[in-house]
Parts: sequence; structure tokens; C-alpha cells
Amino acid sequence: MQAEIDSDGDGVLDDIDECPGTPFNVVIDERGCPDSLLFGENEFMMEARAYYDENSSEIKSEYYEQLDNAGKKMQVHLDAVMHIEGHISKREDNNANQTLSRYRVEGVKNYMTMTYNIDPDRIKTFYYGSERPIAPNDIENSWLNQRIYALISNVK
Repeated sequence: MQAEIDSDGDGVLDDIDECPGTPFNVVIDERGCPDSLLFGENEFMMEARAYYDENSSEIKSEYYEQLDNAGKKMQVHLDAVMHIEGHISKREDNNANQTLSRYRVEGVKNYMTMTYNIDPDRIKTFYYGSERPIAPNDIENSWLNQRIYALISNVK
């Protein structure tokens, strides 16, 4: 008997997962790929997340697919807006890093404007620092708080 495996933990077994390695805590479709939620004709809402190394604002390569999907969607839907939240872990929260959440957000905003020619006015930015953790700030889990969260939508 062979064990059924879901390596990325997204709920879709590896043998049918069309997007292996889906980042943690991303809404997926039945294929195992990041999903966009459709509301009405030409209305949508989608998410993008990226997690960072401690004290870094460099976007990791595994998150470019999500950002690229968002950029392409925004090119097609000129009424879409992106809201990006920047977060840091409590471990990163010191006087030298007060602007780290801003650097993370601005890095994503710059990527979207430079790569996909998205008007910067369509990208709204928010910097929360360590105020909104989603996980304990211990050594094992603090990486979950070192993140950006983006919501892309043309739904008012």
C-alpha cells in the first residue's frame, strides 16, 4: 500500500497538485494553485503573501509566481486595486528596524510598478510593524510574522 502525500500541506495530494510548493496559508483552487475569487462578471478578489528571512526585505524567489499572477490580473483589470500590508516579527522589532515593514511593502510595490507597469496610485500601502502577529514570536514560528499580505480586487 502506498501512502498518499501532500508535501506542501495545501490539501491537494502531490499526484494531482498542479502547483506543488504552494506557500503556507494561501487560498487554493481544486488544482492546488492560488485561487482568485470571482464575484460577478469581471469582478474578482485574490490574495498574495510573502514571508521574509529575519531582518530582510528581499522577496524570496518562491513568491514571485503569486506576485506575477497579481500583476497580470491588474494589467487586465484596470479598475483593480492592490492593498499591501507589511509586518515584522517581535524579534525584529527594535529601533534599527522600525521601517522594515515599510521596506517589505515598498519592495512589492516597486516590483509591481516596474515589472507590470502598474500605476502606483492603484497600490495602497500599510505598515503595521509587529502590531498584528499571526503566530507566536518564538524562534520556531516568528517567520510567519515576517510577511506581507496583499489583497487585489476590483470589487468595491
